[in-house]
Amino acid sequence: MFLKENERLDILHNGNKIIQDPEKFCFGIDAVLLADMVDEKKNAKGLDLCTGNGIVPLLLEKKIPDAIISGIEIQSECAQMAQRSVELNGIQDKINIVEGDLKSASKIFEKNSFDFITCNPPYMINEHGKQNPNDYKAIARHEVLCNLDDILRESKLLLKTKASFYMIHRPFRLSEIFCTMVKYDIEPKVIQFVHPFEGTEPNLVLIKGVKNAASRLTVKKPLIVRNADGSYTEDIVKIYENQSL
Repeated sequence: MFLKENERLDILHNGNKIIQDPEKFCFGIDAVLLADMVDEKKNAKGLDLCTGNGIVPLLLEKKIPDAIISGIEIQSECAQMAQRSVELNGIQDKINIVEGDLKSASKIFEKNSFDFITCNPPYMINEHGKQNPNDYKAIARHEVLCNLDDILRESKLLLKTKASFYMIHRPFRLSEIFCTMVKYDIEPKVIQFVHPFEGTEPNLVLIKGVKNAASRLTVKKPLIVRNADGSYTEDIVKIYENQSL
């Protein structure tokens, strides 16, 4: 009753189930790393922008005791898929999926009401590389329907003062990311570069910002994803194990 054609059911490390459709977009390690970075107290109220199939809320639901997490997704079929995953796990009282445009998120949700916001956004602007002919994947990977300015503008309006903003992105856009964060009074506080292998350039960067905070940036030690033989490093294995808490 929960699965449609081409969909599959996967079980996350924390025990929650997630519905995915490979023809649209399945979550990757970036969502897992983003959820792992989130460090919030119990009873926190959170919002996941660009929630897709709801992977980040489903991971955070077990990590943050008594959290209430909303997710907003503009693509109707993805939003409905995320909602079905929430219902499948019986956690409608903890996760709320909203079909809507994040560019209007401050009109959908109460302003200055969230303790934290997470976002795994489209990484590429339209000029970066060839877009996937699959509309779902193009929207997930390229800034077709939203951009950094939209994300940071709405986050400023929705976050409480001193509340946290978490994002994963590409290092080559870091200067633009920092400038846009500061423009909207979200001060970069922590970054961590993610490298595919030791000795390679980073291909991801984890970022934490705080609304209306003083300027001070901490750079955490690099996170290496794979050993030379292709297996996950001990750090990555621990992150996946932590998702079972």
